[in-house]
Amino acid sequence: MINFLPIFPLDIVVYPGEMLNLHIFEPRYKQMIRECLKENKAFGIPAVLNGQMQEYGTQMEITELVKEYDNGEMDIRTRGKAVFRVLEVVKSIPEKLFQGAIADFPANTMQHGESDIARIIYEEVKRLYTLLNVEEKFPAHKQEAISYEVAHFVGLSRQQEYELLCLFSEVQRLEYIRRHLNQILPTIKELEEVKARIQRNGHFRDLSLKDFNL
Repeated sequence: MINFLPIFPLDIVVYPGEMLNLHIFEPRYKQMIRECLKENKAFGIPAVLNGQMQEYGTQMEITELVKEYDNGEMDIRTRGKAVFRVLEVVKSIPEKLFQGAIADFPANTMQHGESDIARIIYEEVKRLYTLLNVEEKFPAHKQEAISYEVAHFVGLSRQQEYELLCLFSEVQRLEYIRRHLNQILPTIKELEEVKARIQRNGHFRDLSLKDFNL
């Protein structure tokens, strides 16, 4: 499917199903969001890496206009709908301040099909966040596409997050995350050991010379 999208390039990677709050203050994007609200249209957020707009991004729907200020600035809530690929950037649109893109929407398999892989990855990420004492930031509910649910929680770089966005099979995305977790596993184990040592501090322990092989 080929479509036209008004675009809002940002130096972030957004995934389908992800909620994103935005404060709109630039004149071109105030115009764009007003139009999207009036006509119930979606817009696109192409990922920007190293100052360059990338080929892929995420189509966004506006779920709520939270507040509109006297100067026309807005706070909005949005949700990712689908991954799109930019075929052509439309830099000049009559009577518009914002840019657009001719885009297509690649077929994207959302079902993981391998529940064991999904469960293992989800539990590994949960364990990591427990070790870091940031459990409150961990997603409470698993979505159908678990890769998108946990992608921002596994320490991926912005480039890696974008590479994940460019994968259109849930199994491929899960394998990508699993490989990354395997690479950082030594760090996770070290965190576990440090946490265990901290928990032992201050406790009374029964020690003897036998414990030191003396």
